Amino acid sequence: MPTSENKLTNVFITGGTDGLGRGAAAFLAARGYRVFAGGRNEQRRDELAKFAKEKNLPIEVLPLDVTDDASVSAAVAEADRRAGSIDVLINNAGIAIGAVMEEISLADLRKQFETNFFGVVRVTQRVLPGMRKRGRGRIINMSSIAGKVASPVLGPYSASKHALEAISDSQRLELFPYGIAVVLIEPGFIPTSMNRNAAEYSSAYITNAPNSSYSGVYQAFQTAWQKTTSASRYTPEDCARVILSAIEDNPPRARYLVTKDAKIASAMKRFFSDRAFDAGMIKRFGLANVRAKIAAEKKS
Repeated sequence: MPTSENKLTNVFITGGTDGLGRGAAAFLAARGYRVFAGGRNEQRRDELAKFAKEKNLPIEVLPLDVTDDASVSAAVAEADRRAGSIDVLINNAGIAIGAVMEEISLADLRKQFETNFFGVVRVTQRVLPGMRKRGRGRIINMSSIAGKVASPVLGPYSASKHALEAISDSQRLELFPYGIAVVLIEPGFIPTSMNRNAAEYSSAYITNAPNSSYSGVYQAFQTAWQKTTSASRYTPEDCARVILSAIEDNPPRARYLVTKDAKIASAMKRFFSDRAFDAGMIKRFGLANVRAKIAAEKKS
């Protein structure tokens, strides 16, 4: 809970009406933070507002589309008007598009970056002047273990998170003189509606997968992904606990990993050579079998 020494009391969460964002909004509000949760979907905004009222939680829901300048300006201005300041910005809004890099359209790749990367830049640029003026604040960017470890088919998503990691590292140094910390949260897979949303965003590629030159790669990815998703027992609240630590730790760490798999993958990426790491990924996704099948088909 915020104290007199830690005056970071007002939290603004993008993508705050669903998934990890909603989980964080409820968790932080229950611990005394005043939370502004922004989201695009009107139905989800209404559901969260109703939930907050029923539970008597200090959550205020705002319309917010991080891909739209006017929407971002309006939402931040409204939060500033109501609370006087935004002390903590949690850049959580994100989408995932699954496709091999040869096949993804540039329009879809831009869509991926518009939310996960440019949306973060857009909201952060709007919030930072007030934080710098007050000489305090915290930027928490929701990355992913995919920001460190790229998998087949998730190249577009990983690329956006790699970019997010880079600007976070840069801003952590740029904002140090102003007393503003920049933190990355790096979760592994946690079941939320994002998985369903990702399937919708990727539907064209999923539908075409059997006819694709990469059909074996798509199938291998899907098999491995189903194992990952069915094995996960983590909840949005598990991630919210880590976000709370990132807010209240003084000073915070640069990065916080969430889930056992994320911690293992991060350690492997750090200590294994690229060749050894690739060998592990090839085994995990069964890509040697895909290669053998392609070779056999060429001979026949």
